Amino acid sequence: MKIAFVGKGGSGKTTLSSLFIRHLAATQVPVVAVDADINQHLGVALGMAEAQAAALPAMGAHLPLIKDYLRGSNPRIPSTATMIKTTPPGEGSRLLRIGEGNPIYDACARTVPLDDGTVRLMATGPFTEADLGVACYHSKVGAVELCLNHLVDGRGEYVVVDMTAGSDSFASGMFTRFDMTFLVAEPTRKGVAVYRQYKEYTQDFGVPLKVVGNKVQGADDLAFLRSEVGADLLVCVGHSDWVRTVEKGRPAPFALLEETNRRALEALHDAADASYEDRDWERYTRQMVHFHLKNAESWGNAKTGADLAAQVDPAFVLFEGTATPQPA
Repeated sequence: MKIAFVGKGGSGKTTLSSLFIRHLAATQVPVVAVDADINQHLGVALGMAEAQAAALPAMGAHLPLIKDYLRGSNPRIPSTATMIKTTPPGEGSRLLRIGEGNPIYDACARTVPLDDGTVRLMATGPFTEADLGVACYHSKVGAVELCLNHLVDGRGEYVVVDMTAGSDSFASGMFTRFDMTFLVAEPTRKGVAVYRQYKEYTQDFGVPLKVVGNKVQGADDLAFLRSEVGADLLVCVGHSDWVRTVEKGRPAPFALLEETNRRALEALHDAADASYEDRDWERYTRQMVHFHLKNAESWGNAKTGADLAAQVDPAFVLFEGTATPQPA
């Protein structure tokens, strides 16, 4: 299951995504967590020391390795130089699975111990000095998109991505890569503005979207969110002394999280699991190809000097039982 947390800056999406990741780990399901926000805070929210989180390997820095591994023996991709962030898998491509070992996880993931289990954490990486003034953050997130395009995940295993703030996710097709998108919204006009953008952009792509109300302090806040987002409001989260304690650098057992907030996380888990029933691998593959062709025509062909439309394998459909070629 591929889950995204989105919302405006400061809405609490990193906090909510870290709580959801902790909840999943406590239920003993395999989890890969990905920090794809320009502000890299997910590691610290999961209990890592700031120095440890800052030392996480950047996926963007390992893009050549990622491309080389995923390309496999796909004859439609003659070299990694012609792979872009939207390049779809085809016959001969290597695919990723959540619980396996592979060179990408070896290079990019680190194991984070939690109270009741562990998660693999990957991070896109922050801007470097060389990036300033010459690169946009989407070049970093492209490594995540490429991995999601090659991921075959099943029920009961999770990739949870803490996304960039606001509507930046729509600068690529990555917003279509998820089984469920949780939009964290405060009970304010600015808080629901991002929801309206997401609702408008996703409605033509069948992207499941649920709103998680955060910083909800009373009946008036709840009524406001219900009036603004309607049936898309899944659950609300209120003040948490547990979160405040952890954010001060004082570790506390996850079992002590308030009961109301634990129930909210269970509601997210139930909604995510239910979305599996609507998974459509053919549509997923079709959308992948759609955005690849758009990117190829817009900039990819010119950048690589190749016809990237030729990378599309018309007979290939990504699905849970797709076989991965074994290395020679």
